[in-house]
Amino acid sequence: MAFQAALSLPSAISILKEGKSNISLKETGLFGVSVSDLKAEIKSPLLRSQEVGKRKPQVGTIRAQTATTAPAIKQDAPEAKKTLRKGNVIITGASSGLGLATAKALAETGQWNIIMACRNFLKAERAAKSVGIAKENYTVMHLDLASLDSVRQFVDNLRRQETPVDVLVCNAAVYQPTAKEPSFTAEGFELSVGTNHLGHFLLSRLLLDDLKQSDYPFKRLIIVGSITGNTNTLAGNVPPKANLGDLRGLVGGLNGLNSSSMIDGGDFDGAKAYKDSKVCNMLTMQEFHKRYHEESGITFASLYPGCIATTALFREHIPLFRLLFPPFQKYITKGYVSEEDAGKRLAQVVSDPSLTKSGVYWSWNKDSASFENQLSKEASDAEKARKLWEISEKLVGLE
Repeated sequence: MAFQAALSLPSAISILKEGKSNISLKETGLFGVSVSDLKAEIKSPLLRSQEVGKRKPQVGTIRAQTATTAPAIKQDAPEAKKTLRKGNVIITGASSGLGLATAKALAETGQWNIIMACRNFLKAERAAKSVGIAKENYTVMHLDLASLDSVRQFVDNLRRQETPVDVLVCNAAVYQPTAKEPSFTAEGFELSVGTNHLGHFLLSRLLLDDLKQSDYPFKRLIIVGSITGNTNTLAGNVPPKANLGDLRGLVGGLNGLNSSSMIDGGDFDGAKAYKDSKVCNMLTMQEFHKRYHEESGITFASLYPGCIATTALFREHIPLFRLLFPPFQKYITKGYVSEEDAGKRLAQVVSDPSLTKSGVYWSWNKDSASFENQLSKEASDAEKARKLWEISEKLVGLE
C-alpha cells in the first residue's frame, strides 16, 4: 500500500534552478521504465581537447554496444601538431542538480569552458567551488528564464564578450507539484511553461546564429527532456498525464485571465504544467532539427538521464513520498541514478564525438549504455511541433 501511495502522487519530475518558495530547480526523472523497444546502445570515447593533429573527431554511425559502467570522459593519446581550443558550453541552471553535475563532469576533462547561466550569481559561484570546478574552467553569467528581457540581455552580454558558442544545454526548469494556484513570469505566462519552454525557446532562437558560426568540430543544442512527458512509458501514465490538447491555452497566452493558464485550456495543475512543458521541449528539439540541421550541421538532441530520486527536488512533496520514492526507484524500478552519473550522461551528449545524430531523444539502459529512445505519439507529432513553434514565436516576439 505504501508503494501504491508513492506511485499515485503527481510527481512528474523536474528541473529547476535556484528555486523560490514552492519551487524546485533540479532536473531528474520518474520511474525509469520505458515500454518502447531499446534498439541500439552506444558507448564511445569523448573528444580529447589537448591535441588532435590532422586527425578529425570521429563522426560515425551509431553502433550497438554494451557498457558496464557509467559513461566516462575519456581522452586519446596525444599525436597532433596543433592544439584544438577549448569548447564553450552554456548550461542553464548550472548551480545545482543535473546542471552542476554536468558542469563538473565537463570541467574535469579540461576540454571545456563552462558558462553557468543562472539566476543567482552568488549561489552559482559557491556551487562551482563546492564541487571543485577550477576558476579557469567556468564563468557565471546572470540569466532568468522567467524574464524574456533577461534572456535578451544575457545574449547581448555574451556577444559583447565575443565568446564563441559551441554547445547550448537547456537544462533549467521550474517544477511546482504542490502549487494550488499558478505563478507567472515577468511577461504574464504560467511559470512552468513560461520558463521551461518559452524562456529556452527564445534563448535557443537568439543563439542559433552564434552556434552556426562556431568553428568547433561539432556544435550542439541540447534540450533536457523527461520520461514523465512521454505517455508511452509507465512514468508518463502516472496522473496527471501530459496533454497539450489543441494548444488553446497557449494561443491565449497562458495568463489565467483571458485564457487558461494551462496549454490545453484546462484547470491549473502544477505537476501537469511541468509535464506539458517537457513535451514542448521535446517537440521543439525536433522542430529545430527539421528546420536547421541540414543547413547548419548543428546536432539537436534531447535526453532523459534517469531518475535522480534523492535530489532536493522533492522537498515540497509529502513526507511519505520523500521516504518511499528513493528505495522504490533503487530496488523496484531500478531507474535510480545518482546526480554524478546523470551529469556524466548529459556530458556524454555534449561531448561524445560519436553522438552526432540529430533529432534523437537519448536514454540509458541498466548497464549505462546510451540508446535512441522512442518518443510518445504526442511528443513526436510533427504537425503539433509546427504549431507550437509558430505560436511560441508570437508569444516571445520573434514573429
